[in-house]
Amino acid sequence: MRELALHILDILQNAVEAGATRVALVIVEDVPTDRLVITVRDNGRGMDAQTLAQVTQPFFTSRTTRHVGLGLPLFAAAAERADGQLTIRSQPGVGTTVDVTFTLSHPDRQPLGDMTGTLLAFLLSERTPQLDYQHRVVREGASSVEETDFSFDTADISAALAGLPLTHPAVAQWLAEFLAEGEAELTHVA
Repeated sequence: MRELALHILDILQNAVEAGATRVALVIVEDVPTDRLVITVRDNGRGMDAQTLAQVTQPFFTSRTTRHVGLGLPLFAAAAERADGQLTIRSQPGVGTTVDVTFTLSHPDRQPLGDMTGTLLAFLLSERTPQLDYQHRVVREGASSVEETDFSFDTADISAALAGLPLTHPAVAQWLAEFLAEGEAELTHVA
């Protein structure tokens, strides 16, 4: 995969397959510490120790929608190429947390990519759990550290829509604009 956003989409789809009703996605781009951290946490069925031990092995999958599992091994390899790592914590009946770290400035780190498109693909899919999304960028300012955040929770958005689905054409259009504006604000900080 050419960009990290596609790896993130794969992990989000794993959460759906695991029966998650709630997913948290947190991205932190921390320039002063030169770290990029991506965390995906779900309340799906979780994994036992045996499955957890195999899940980063190429071609292993517990998903019934495909027979080859390369998502997590490729994401782990992308992190390792950029002096980072992928760790997974999971407990049956509780859920799974995937943490992926990268050296932000590493020349082999893939770009984050199209987060707006990734979020839209996930949110407008057929079976979508609630998503709590946070994307934070930390930069060194002239005299202090500056943070810019973009976050939303689809539970709040759905409550405001009073039963209108995210897939309704007018809502989907608004959602696309909302996501694009929010992500753009992160890149336009002085």
